[in-house]
Amino acid sequence: MKLTELTIAQAHQGLKKKEFSAVELTKAFLNRIEQEDKRIASFLTVTQDLATAQAKVVDEIIFRGNDFPILAGIPMAVKDSILVEGIRCTAASKTLENYTAPYDATVITKLKKEKAVIVGKTNLDEFAMGSSTENSAFGPTRNPRDLSRVPGGSSGGSAAAMAANFCCYSLGSDTGGSIRLPASFCGVVGLKPTYGAVSRYGLIAMASSLDQIGAITRTIEDCRIVFDAIKGKDPLDSTSVETQPLSHSVTKSLSDLVIGLPREYFIKGIDPEVERVIREAIKKYEGEGAKIVEISLPHTEYALSVYYIIMASEVSANLERYDGIKYGYSEIKNQKSKIKNLLEVYLESREKGFGAEARRRIMLGTYALSAGYYEAYYLRAQKVRTLIRQDFDQAFEKVDVILTPVSPTPAFKIGEKITDPLTMYLSDVFTVSVNLAGLPALSVPCGQAYGLPVGLQIIGKPFDEKRILEAGEIIEKHAR
Repeated sequence: MKLTELTIAQAHQGLKKKEFSAVELTKAFLNRIEQEDKRIASFLTVTQDLATAQAKVVDEIIFRGNDFPILAGIPMAVKDSILVEGIRCTAASKTLENYTAPYDATVITKLKKEKAVIVGKTNLDEFAMGSSTENSAFGPTRNPRDLSRVPGGSSGGSAAAMAANFCCYSLGSDTGGSIRLPASFCGVVGLKPTYGAVSRYGLIAMASSLDQIGAITRTIEDCRIVFDAIKGKDPLDSTSVETQPLSHSVTKSLSDLVIGLPREYFIKGIDPEVERVIREAIKKYEGEGAKIVEISLPHTEYALSVYYIIMASEVSANLERYDGIKYGYSEIKNQKSKIKNLLEVYLESREKGFGAEARRRIMLGTYALSAGYYEAYYLRAQKVRTLIRQDFDQAFEKVDVILTPVSPTPAFKIGEKITDPLTMYLSDVFTVSVNLAGLPALSVPCGQAYGLPVGLQIIGKPFDEKRILEAGEIIEKHAR
C-alpha cells in the first residue's frame, strides 16, 4: 500500500516500527498534492514549511525512543475557516483574502499537542455558505470520483482532499450538512458531532447556534481517533461541554439495537437509485440482528424553511463586522474608487468583498430580523425548531439510532444548480434537522448509484457519538 493510502492507525504503526519517517510520510502527501491538486483544487494554501517542521519534531521524538500520540506525525488538512496561527485564513472570501490568523483555533491547539502535521488549508463555499464548493471566491473544487461533478459543500475541499489521498484526515465544519454532504458525495466518512461536543473557538462563524467542527476520514476507526482528540470542554467556548472518552461509553449489542426509519425521509423526490442503495444498507442491519422500526418526525417538512430563516439571520449578525473599516476588504484602499462618505465605504466594500450567495443570505437574514418581520419569521422559526427537537426526543424514547439518506441524489454536475438557489438548498433537505436539534450524525459510504458514492446518515442521541460510530462500522464491514 502506498504511504498516501494509509489510515491513521496504519500510519501510526508504520512510524512506530520505523518503516518510514514522519518527514517521508509528509513529503509523500505534499508531492501528491503538488502533482494532482491542480485538477481538483481542494487546497487554497499548502503549508509545506510548517508541515515539514512539524514532521521533523516528531522524527526527533521517535529517534529518542520516546512514546508518541497516535496522531503524531500524521498529515492532516484543515478547512480554511478554522484558524491556524500564522497561516492565511480566507473563509474562501475576497473580504478575508489577505487575513493571517493571529492564533490557533482550540481544535488546532489540541491537535498540535498531539504533534499533528498540517499540510494545508482547504477550499469551501464562501463563509461556509453552500452545498457544492462552487461559491468560493477562488474557484470551485472538483470531486475526485468524477471531475465533472461537485464534491458537495461547504467542506468540499476537506472531503475532496481525503478522497484524493492528499491527507490522512481533515477537519471540516457542519452548519446544515457541510461535513456529511461532501463526505457522501466523495465516498468518505464524515462526523458532525453533537452541538457543544467540540469547541468552536477559532472557527470563523457562520451561524453560531448551528456550527460544529468535525472530522472527515477514510475509516470509522480514524474518525473515532480524531473526535477523541478534538472533543471536550473549552473555557473559550461557553457552549462547549465535557464528554466521556468514547471507550467509557456502554453500548448495547447489535442484536439489542433498535433502528428508526423516519417515513418523512423516504419520500417522492429522492432518486430511486439512492433509495435502493440505502434500503440495501438497512437490510444489512437486519441481517446482523438489529430491529428496524418505522418512526415519524412530523415537523420534518418545515425543517428546511426553519433552517434557512435561522441560519440567514445569524449570518446577517455574524458578517456585520466585515464593514471595510475594522475588518475585511475595504474599497477605501482602492485608488480608483470615488467614495464620498462612510456609508459608501460600507456599501462598496461589502458589495465587492462578498460573493452573490453571501450577499443573498445576509439580505434574507436582515429582512427576517427587521422590525415588523422578526415575530413573523425569526421568532416563529425558533418555535418550530423546538418542535423539531421534540420530534427527535420522542423518537429516541423508542429507538437507539435513526437511519436516513444523506442526500436525495448523488453528486451533481458542476454548474448544474448554481443558478437556481432553491434547487441547491434542497440538497440539504435530509441534513438540516440534525443541526437544528443539535444532534450527532455520521455519513458513511454504503454503496454507489450511477457509479457515484452514496452516504448513509446515522443520527444519534445527544453525545452518543460512540453508538453511531459503532453502527457505522456495520456498513463499513460489509463494504470491505
